[in-house]
Amino acid sequence: MLDLTGKVAFVAGAGSVGEGWGNGKATAVLLARQGAKVFGVDISDSALSGTTAVMEQEGHKEWVARTCNMTDGESVKAAVEACLARFGRIDILVNNVGGSAPGDPVSMTEEVWDAQINLNLKTAFLGCKHVLPVMERQFAAEGKGGAIVNVSSIGCMSFQVGGRVNAAYAASKAGVNAFGRSTAIAYVKKGIRVNTVVPGLMHTPLVEHRLVSQLGAADAQQLVAKRNASVPIGRMGDAWDVANAVVFLASDEARYITATELVVDGGMTAARPGA
Repeated sequence: MLDLTGKVAFVAGAGSVGEGWGNGKATAVLLARQGAKVFGVDISDSALSGTTAVMEQEGHKEWVARTCNMTDGESVKAAVEACLARFGRIDILVNNVGGSAPGDPVSMTEEVWDAQINLNLKTAFLGCKHVLPVMERQFAAEGKGGAIVNVSSIGCMSFQVGGRVNAAYAASKAGVNAFGRSTAIAYVKKGIRVNTVVPGLMHTPLVEHRLVSQLGAADAQQLVAKRNASVPIGRMGDAWDVANAVVFLASDEARYITATELVVDGGMTAARPGA
């Protein structure tokens, strides 16, 4: 089950903020555990170093870490070319770059709006722009295209987590969902599947490193308890919940699944008022 032996995965956002398991780090490691060769990129060398340490500890020799700014087309193009030079193909693309900034249309600056759209939506566009032609060539040559998995958020589903307003984040992640469906149909005859994982509240290093100050919480423990209590299943998810969903959609077991979203949220969106 979920055997990825011989497949090459390009994972954007493969690092993690601080110690612990971020979504991209867990996804990269799980792909390797399932047999894939993994080319992981992140804007931060230090974020990638933790992923590299785990890969080395577990003996995953077919792992490459590279610094890449996924909002810059030339940087993405160079990273894709480097992956091809090393592994010769790309079977799986994971677009896992993103982050939220609070604000409504009036309080948010134009600069923050643009940065949010670039970080959350343009990165998925650029990843697909440079990897889709690779997968097309593979399909033409051998009848095997590839699988693309984008990572979105329940924050785009008319759902303000914790009462916060994140207008640009919500808009950009909704864009990821629509972009995934549109791209999936555009390439469905070319052997390429495109799906989106939509996480809910996740307990990753991001909670302690960024959200505590951003949300004005007294401490991380208080914030974690509040977030756990807001989830119907009784707790936040973690990076492995996201990684398992991504790897499933990237695997041949999901061969009949395309143009859809897999919500991984412990029941939050179903239980919201008015749902």
